[in-house]
Amino acid sequence: MAEDETLFERIIGGEIPADVVYQDEATFAFRDIRPQARVHVLVVPRKRYRNLGELAAADPQLLADVALSARKVAEIEGVLESGYRVVFNTDGDAGQTVFHVHAHVLGGEPLGLFGAPEED
Repeated sequence: MAEDETLFERIIGGEIPADVVYQDEATFAFRDIRPQARVHVLVVPRKRYRNLGELAAADPQLLADVALSARKVAEIEGVLESGYRVVFNTDGDAGQTVFHVHAHVLGGEPLGLFGAPEED
């Protein structure tokens, strides 16, 4: 493994096994190992950018490819019509733990609100 290689690059390269849902020339989608909904798939661009802002500034077409792959995942997973959520966590305060931009595709059940938990 290259010193700066991310976990996702190792998954894309086949070094770490994953439950692959979809892939094309630009993206790679696989099930999250700690799902937060019945459907929880990560869509990762094959080319690494640190986060959503970096990707959007550098390669808007690749960002569009990620969005289209998220839609394809929703179709494959049977949640295209019932509804799905696409989330990008950007940096530490948002909960990003792998610094290779990725979209979380969530669905398959009613999803609650998100953000900071409400206090009683």
